[in-house]
Amino acid sequence: MDFQLKDKVAVVTGASKGIGLAIADAFAREGAHVVTGSRSVTPELEALHESHGVTAVPVDLTTAEGPDALVQHAVDQYGRVDVLVNGLGAATARPSFLDIDDAEWERIFNITLFSAVRASRAALPHLLHADTASIVNISSINARLPFPMVVDYSAAKAALTSLTKSLSEEFAPRGVRVNSVAPGPVRTPFWTAPGGFADAMAAQAGTTAQEAIDVVVPQSMGISTGRVTEPHEVADLTLFLASPLAGNITGAEFTIDGGQVKTL
Repeated sequence: MDFQLKDKVAVVTGASKGIGLAIADAFAREGAHVVTGSRSVTPELEALHESHGVTAVPVDLTTAEGPDALVQHAVDQYGRVDVLVNGLGAATARPSFLDIDDAEWERIFNITLFSAVRASRAALPHLLHADTASIVNISSINARLPFPMVVDYSAAKAALTSLTKSLSEEFAPRGVRVNSVAPGPVRTPFWTAPGGFADAMAAQAGTTAQEAIDVVVPQSMGISTGRVTEPHEVADLTLFLASPLAGNITGAEFTIDGGQVKTL
């Protein structure tokens, strides 16, 4: 499918791995000019630069000035911004709400919410001048299905979903569509890296990490399709929402969780 994104300028945050990396790759394969921001430039991002000209900007998006510097880099390089994807987020599993101190609450909100607030604030003056412009925020089903072990992350994603609605209400009449994607479990390093969620669930279930993510997670979380989501599937949905093909979709939240959330 042609998403009509050729030569569009897309800024993607949190693209060093996982969902963000898949989104950057998908935009690049559609012929967009992609500028990514992350604390480190991974070998995967370097490969995308070599194969598709993706620009990887090393920047700390948790600082007040980081998101503005990223957006300005895109403007300096290409003269405009057409799409912003706020993909940065972080979660750390803990036994209890009582184990999370103020510093951790601030860290998770700074990464997951305020990076998107600041990137949106930096990009919107440029998006308002684009022919077709959009913001896509990568939220989570945890915004509506909070897990106690990631209560701070769940709250930050709920705030991000609310921000999506508010930005759409203000800026959709001015030509900038704003939507969110809410994935359930996705096969990313968040789950699969050593010490990640798959290892934690494997330890509880007495099995391997591979078995945990392929069998235990879908069964225990009630995923109707029987499998977790792949990163490229989240990327495809993000591309659609960012594209002119979704020209009258705004203020919407799209869940991609294999049927895990059962409520209306």
